[in-house]
Amino acid sequence: MSTLSVFMDVPLAHKLEGSLLKTYKQDDYPNKMFLAYRVCMTNEGHPWVSLVVQKTRLQISQDPSLNYEYLPTMGLKSFIQASLALLLGKNSQAIVENRVGGVHTVGDSGAFQLGVQFLRTWHKDARIVYIISSQKELHGLIFQDVGFTVYEYSIWDPKKLCMDPDILLNVVEIPHGCVLVMGNIIDCKLTPSGWAKLMSMIKSKQIFPFFDIPCQGLYTSDLEEDTRILQYFVSQGFEFFCSQSLSKNFGIYDEGVGILVVVAVNNQQLLCVLSQLEGLAQALWLNPPNTGARIITSILCNPALLGEWKQSLKEVVENIMLTKEKVKEKLRLLGTPGSWGHITEQSGTHGYLGLNSQQVEYLVRKKHIYIPKNGQINFSCINANNINYITEGISEAVLLTEGSEMCLPKEKKP
Repeated sequence: MSTLSVFMDVPLAHKLEGSLLKTYKQDDYPNKMFLAYRVCMTNEGHPWVSLVVQKTRLQISQDPSLNYEYLPTMGLKSFIQASLALLLGKNSQAIVENRVGGVHTVGDSGAFQLGVQFLRTWHKDARIVYIISSQKELHGLIFQDVGFTVYEYSIWDPKKLCMDPDILLNVVEIPHGCVLVMGNIIDCKLTPSGWAKLMSMIKSKQIFPFFDIPCQGLYTSDLEEDTRILQYFVSQGFEFFCSQSLSKNFGIYDEGVGILVVVAVNNQQLLCVLSQLEGLAQALWLNPPNTGARIITSILCNPALLGEWKQSLKEVVENIMLTKEKVKEKLRLLGTPGSWGHITEQSGTHGYLGLNSQQVEYLVRKKHIYIPKNGQINFSCINANNINYITEGISEAVLLTEGSEMCLPKEKKP
């Protein structure tokens, strides 16, 4: 006797990002390489974890005074306080005025899940979202899932081979009352007058900003510099949400943890917002995870451990910058057509090579070098063992497709 399945009408979903990794794993070629890992990698090809994190994790695991009871729905209070101080600065006037708060969230997207649920319920006039970022984010899917109309724009210009922050001002006529998501705000290098113009537009059109700070400290190695623009928005009296992820910059990838930061105009409004977020968080996950938050809090609240962590970030950033310099120089020595200065002009672990679709396909199919279609790679995946093969493959791909539509500009003559 057969019965009809309730799942009978459920179709296969379109493949999300990750199919490239699946293809890579199925490849039997012995020298295959994957340059699109989300995590920061070491020179030995392993996920990077700050040494101070490893030490702190061991200490916590051996502490007999700790209990493992569920956390409150809002999360670990000391973790929230330490995270806010890291993001906005210990002397932030907004923190002193008690108009900044946060909710301890789950994973790298938990803050967006929570914030979007709140906006759907309490910002009912906003049904349009503009997402401006340097890469394809998952934020759009989260907004779409609850009924928002989403428009996404990348500030990376594949023709000029640079981040074009003017897209924030010129790409669209952003409508009144919408939500503006700015991912990786450190890439949005507007001039002071450009920021003034953007802020004026946000105020006049009552646009609600939603920032994303995915890996503070892994761009410039300067924790304050990486959030300077965010702090400027706070000082100018803006209210906004911010997703603060603390997984990548500590190397706690499998215990993803973060904060939904709320900046309000006063304490009374902040408390009202947090009370509503608590109910939403209770429905989404009830209690956030504890271990990662404990590790991070222990480091941020101990000056000696904090100093070690900052030093580890500096070493990672310096290594990535050196890798980019080496890639650029090797491509030059190989006589690869084009100018490769854009490689070293980009900040952070990930950056665009500036290759077109044919060149990317050549690297994947012929050289077994797996990179996304947009040519954005994780530079921490390149090390002394593979840099020659990778740069030779890039040079070969460019030379063999030189007659096709190129993304690479001509070398400027002096």
